[in-house]
Amino acid sequence: MDALAVLFQSAPTDAVLWPLYWLLSLWSVFMSWLGSVTGLELFQYQFMHRAVLVGLCIGVMAPLIGTFLVHRQLALIGDALAHTAFAGVAVGLFLNAVIDLGVSPYLTAVVVAMLAALLIELISEATDAYNDVSMAIVLSTGFALGTVLISLNAGGLAVGINQYLFGNLSTVSAENAAILLVLFGIVVATIAVTRNQLLYVTFDETAAAVSGLSVGWYNRLMVMLTALVVVGAMQIMGVILVAAMLVVPVASAAQVSRSFRSSLLTSVVLAELAVVLGIGVAYYGEATAGGVIVLVAVAIYVVTVLAGKLRTRLGDTTAADVGRISADDTDSTAD
Repeated sequence: MDALAVLFQSAPTDAVLWPLYWLLSLWSVFMSWLGSVTGLELFQYQFMHRAVLVGLCIGVMAPLIGTFLVHRQLALIGDALAHTAFAGVAVGLFLNAVIDLGVSPYLTAVVVAMLAALLIELISEATDAYNDVSMAIVLSTGFALGTVLISLNAGGLAVGINQYLFGNLSTVSAENAAILLVLFGIVVATIAVTRNQLLYVTFDETAAAVSGLSVGWYNRLMVMLTALVVVGAMQIMGVILVAAMLVVPVASAAQVSRSFRSSLLTSVVLAELAVVLGIGVAYYGEATAGGVIVLVAVAIYVVTVLAGKLRTRLGDTTAADVGRISADDTDSTAD
């Protein structure tokens, strides 16, 4: 199978990722069967198998992290980290062009984005600057670094940079899909283990600190997880639109949800719906997937706003908006 053929390539990550290549081959078999059953051309190509899998993972990861970010009023951190992830991609492309490093640009993007996430927190703590100030500084620095590296080797880098800016379904390689699966596992497992603590810190940092939680550590953990999600989503969403998946499905869910838990689950469902419909429309309409996915997500947001207004008019005022959902809406508290 094509996914297993990657094992015989010389990339240094192959030895680590080979079990995931095997899983990708099984996924490809399932998608091919699904294509034969449904007759949809969408499921007949290997690159679409990987693109759909990446999209489904993003539909879980992005709102999972975005729900915490939106309720902490950190919605714009996705943009800052996306632009620094772009710098990471430029670093990877530059090193591959100059010294033939042979490493996926998405790996260098992960490293640079995580360092940028920590830098945002450190600037806020060391200078007492507001979060938006530290995010603006890191965003500007990251994008400036990326553009400089591209200009230094424009002949080799500028040609392929559009796929990172706007995303591309056809360029999701087996290696990049395997990296996304690793990021997906890290994000989901970390949220599962630290959900209660992150929830406590999200809604009441002072009480969390008094109870003995390391607020600074959990803040850093959250921005680092955000960096992982941004890099993963960048494959099909692109740098410019990746932040939308952290925010729009969460905002949609808040219009029709009564609690933090239901908001979290609803945002995942709505994100998956936007991804599936967006990829399908983008494929058959020959459009950019990232843009279509965001437009579908925004359309869903409009529908949920109307549904929320209708519910209120009919006398049901229990639906919570983003500003009114609190930690009391859940059963759990931090340990």
